[in-house]
Amino acid sequence: MKIPFVDLEAQYLSIKPEIDLALRKIVESGRFILGEEVELFEKEFADYYGTKYCIALNSGTSALHLSLLANNIGPGDEVITQPNTFFATCEAISYIGARPVFVDINPDDHTIDVSKIERVITKRTKAIIPVHLFGNPTDMDSLMKIAKKNNLVVIEDSAQAHGVSYKKKKLGSFGNTGCFSFYPTKVLGAYGEAGAVATSDKKIEKKIRMLRDHGQSKKYYHKFIGYNYRMDGFQGAVLRVKLKRLDDWVSKRRSNAKLYNFLLKGSGVITPPARLLVISNFQYYVIRCKKRNALKDYLIRNGVSALIHYPVPIHLENSYKHLGYKEGDFPITEKYAKEILTLPMYSELEKSQIKYIADLVKRFYREKKQK
Repeated sequence: MKIPFVDLEAQYLSIKPEIDLALRKIVESGRFILGEEVELFEKEFADYYGTKYCIALNSGTSALHLSLLANNIGPGDEVITQPNTFFATCEAISYIGARPVFVDINPDDHTIDVSKIERVITKRTKAIIPVHLFGNPTDMDSLMKIAKKNNLVVIEDSAQAHGVSYKKKKLGSFGNTGCFSFYPTKVLGAYGEAGAVATSDKKIEKKIRMLRDHGQSKKYYHKFIGYNYRMDGFQGAVLRVKLKRLDDWVSKRRSNAKLYNFLLKGSGVITPPARLLVISNFQYYVIRCKKRNALKDYLIRNGVSALIHYPVPIHLENSYKHLGYKEGDFPITEKYAKEILTLPMYSELEKSQIKYIADLVKRFYREKKQK
């Protein structure tokens, strides 16, 4: 059996007539950059998330970058985040000349350990970027209290948290801004690069709109130097079709995660905690295991695409040596980086495929034990 890590073809076939029509409308209209479909997506996305505004962009990295700029964070400032995240989280902090400051993670959900945040706050700290990694919600109640107490900006990295709520409020709507990526493999994925910022702050919304379009307040009137971070019309059209199905896709992924957890009992791997089965969107289904690399190779040899998110914590990346962190500074992050393995996860994944994967995992450990 061949099981891809994600199956974008299966998803496309399930919505093909609507997608084809949406793409054809863009071609016929000639509105390839921004345009009506993007504007409608912005409104629908903001309505879904319960924010006043959504600004459509060309990537999740751009969303983080412009959120930091719009909140007046810059050189010499410090921004607190976690070291186990995709590189773009810290990259955006570096874009503006600020310094990433790391906090280790909770052992059960891979998100920042909020109880440790206040230990690293200094007079230079200006913001916190909680990362809702793998679709798991950060403890936003406690984090927002700390931010308010210390007058800190909160920029949510919700790139992997589409459709996820924390106490009945959507992730990405708690902070000053929520930053989203619509990379094709995301639960809500475009057909290319795309992203967005959600906010209810009119000043931030206005500034980000100008920043994404060369700093223009109106055509050819540039209030400040900006960027070319606009969303393509094609992506707006595709995302409008997909947004209507987001809740259903999240529900199916949760069902798949429950089945994985059930079938992997007694296998020797550590599965996501039961509480995540009803609150995460399972952007990724991540297990922890011994002999991780050998298991990964075994699955691949047997037709199952398995990946690692993420093998090198950012504080140990060569590009961030200048921060002065060393191995041992964030023990949970470092331990998990050696143990985590991501199994295939998408709403179209069939029960028989999940059973095949689980059986392979069990067989791998049985064979190792016998040796």
